[in-house]
Amino acid sequence: MTKEELLNRLTDIEWDDFECKAAQDKLPEDVWATVSAFSNTSGGWIVFGVKEQGKRFVVQGVNNGEKTESDFLNTLRNGQKFNMRLSAKGQKFNIEGKKVLAFFIPSSEIKPIYYSNPINTFIRTGSGDRRATETEVMAMMRDQAFGSKSEQVVEGTSFEDLNKGSLETYRNHIRNDNPTFPYKDLPDEQFCEKVGISRNGLLTIGGILMLGKRDIVQRYISNFWIDYLEIPGKSLAEARVRYTYRMQEQDNIWESYQIIIQRLRNFVDAPYKALPNGVGIEDESQLYALREGLTNCCAHADYFSPMHPTIRVFTNRIELQNPGRFMFPLTELRTQIHSIPRNPNIIKFFRYAKLGENAGYGIDKMLAWEQLTKGKVEFAGDLVSSTITYWFGDQVGDQVSDQVSDQVSDQAREQAREQAGVQVLKLIDIIRDTTISMDELQTKLNISSRRYVRMSLLKPAIDKGYVLRSYPDKPNHPKQRYYLSEKGLKLVK
Repeated sequence: MTKEELLNRLTDIEWDDFECKAAQDKLPEDVWATVSAFSNTSGGWIVFGVKEQGKRFVVQGVNNGEKTESDFLNTLRNGQKFNMRLSAKGQKFNIEGKKVLAFFIPSSEIKPIYYSNPINTFIRTGSGDRRATETEVMAMMRDQAFGSKSEQVVEGTSFEDLNKGSLETYRNHIRNDNPTFPYKDLPDEQFCEKVGISRNGLLTIGGILMLGKRDIVQRYISNFWIDYLEIPGKSLAEARVRYTYRMQEQDNIWESYQIIIQRLRNFVDAPYKALPNGVGIEDESQLYALREGLTNCCAHADYFSPMHPTIRVFTNRIELQNPGRFMFPLTELRTQIHSIPRNPNIIKFFRYAKLGENAGYGIDKMLAWEQLTKGKVEFAGDLVSSTITYWFGDQVGDQVSDQVSDQVSDQAREQAREQAGVQVLKLIDIIRDTTISMDELQTKLNISSRRYVRMSLLKPAIDKGYVLRSYPDKPNHPKQRYYLSEKGLKLVK
């Protein structure tokens, strides 16, 4: 900081990275709270020799600059006052014949930083120091495992703890969209070892989160839940009903992702591609921009937080809120490339399936939303959460409003959509007035996984009474065919 920059700041209000202390004869006790706050957030300058009077700053100077500097730096470095040794960069200024000292306190790589006792953990909010809450302290502690937690193996787990249906559809997606992937044709257990789902026969935390059975996920990551809601208004208070659709809790990340990406397709322009899990790698649509945000949300969440990832579709925006802070300054987001994943193997799982960009370029794909829709993409966060908001442009906003109006005004239709699901409706629409075999269904849906069609599409439609079997007492009959019931025909009409 130059002398001119210091003087300019003294004519402004205290910023979140700038704090003045009188310190004319000795160090004030509240300076340690500011050191803690700057260390736990984004860093900042502490200036000694300047007193705040109302909304003005008055230069008083320090009477013994050498002692003040020595006392301050020695306290930071000796490791007795704070739980860790700290460093600071100091500068001296002469303003109207008075000595002013300025020290830059960098953001600490290891957090939380506190003095004397963990209760003295502070964070910077606005131009003040605030004692951190227990939730914020715990979030900082969890961040010490940032980038490594998801790759830890879990004793007592095995390949049998994976949801086999999830694994099958995930592998089919890789085969369809990433045919050159070197491990795509390995046996399941070898495939899981090669990609990091398991290691030496034990599942990794990332593997459990991505593809685990529900009871296994809940056993080791008890707070796991990705929430998705469609809200008919610009806020919860404005909504005519609380929500028109809410996704049921799913076993794992992969099952949640598949449903959410198909729901989001209803609200934006997107070329139709009959794959069960999203869009193709050359797709430059609005859905592609949303998909990058959703992938980011799934891969960067702090799944051990009391919070959980939440995706909300309002009539004017889509909000993706995550537990866990952004690990880089938001001011750099549009100008620099950042690739700092909280859960490295989960982001790799998405990339193997061609559902995520490499080396931080996903941000560019998210920002493509602004050109495609004339809406804005906003990023916000604090110590415990991060939020990406896609604001709709006029055209998309009208489309979403119409969609939500239809949902609210025709509750019977919406309930049918909730019961059947978007993909099941496609299946029902294909069958219509004919009878059809499993092979014909797979061909028309363009889905290679027979199990996926049978378990994820056909079974729900049969269970809900929309589809009937020609051999109802022999589900596996070699000549089995499927046709719509009266209930299914009404749904088509």
